Amino acid sequence: MARTKYIAGNWKMNMTKADAVALATSLVKNLKGKSGKFMIAVPYVYMDAVAQVVKDSNILLGAQDVAANTNGAHTGEISAAMLKDIGVDTVILGHSERRHEIGESDELINKKVRRALKDGLEVILCVGELLSEREAGEAENVCAFQLAAGLSGVSEEDLKRVTIAYEPVWAIGTGKTATPADAQAIHKFCRSYIAKLYNQKAADEIIIQYGGSMKPENAKELLAQADIDGGLIGGASLKADSFTAICEA
Repeated sequence: MARTKYIAGNWKMNMTKADAVALATSLVKNLKGKSGKFMIAVPYVYMDAVAQVVKDSNILLGAQDVAANTNGAHTGEISAAMLKDIGVDTVILGHSERRHEIGESDELINKKVRRALKDGLEVILCVGELLSEREAGEAENVCAFQLAAGLSGVSEEDLKRVTIAYEPVWAIGTGKTATPADAQAIHKFCRSYIAKLYNQKAADEIIIQYGGSMKPENAKELLAQADIDGGLIGGASLKADSFTAICEA
């Protein structure tokens, strides 16, 4: 079936406010009228400024994390309600940098997924294996476990607001990329596993992005694969020309 291609930019911990506004302004201009779904996940401190730029455009505003709790005595946390209040549509959860640098557990990621969905945000749930896990032949098992844990308690109806991003951890920010065939194989596996968790219709409809060093040079070949429905873009999302080129691929 034909699924909408979804390209999301994850700006991570980069930019000044002026740079963020300038980049968002360029993207609004470059992507106007383009087909597909587009999102930029902006550092918390620049969200309000960028929200004004992308308002009424075809670019969704995303966050890179959200609290597992509602508003209250949670120092340093940002709730889904706060994000929605300034125009955020989507949140990235389970990113490998949160899993492996911050130490977020699958249980915590699942709490965040359910909280974000309950409070009206869309979710990009990231899954993917370390190089050691791939070399041990465990890539599919790791993705299956992370999918089952991350989606625990998520209804089929709520799944319609979830996108999966497969990010081989060894290919993030390293310049290494899974070959299109390697990436397609895991995407196909993830889709078949969603069918086991839910049903074939849910699996056919869910968007699965590739998130391991997609750039203008390899985007077209990756996006041509049957089960790769878009990209979660890191470094290449920090420049208007490279992100636009991926969106046009």
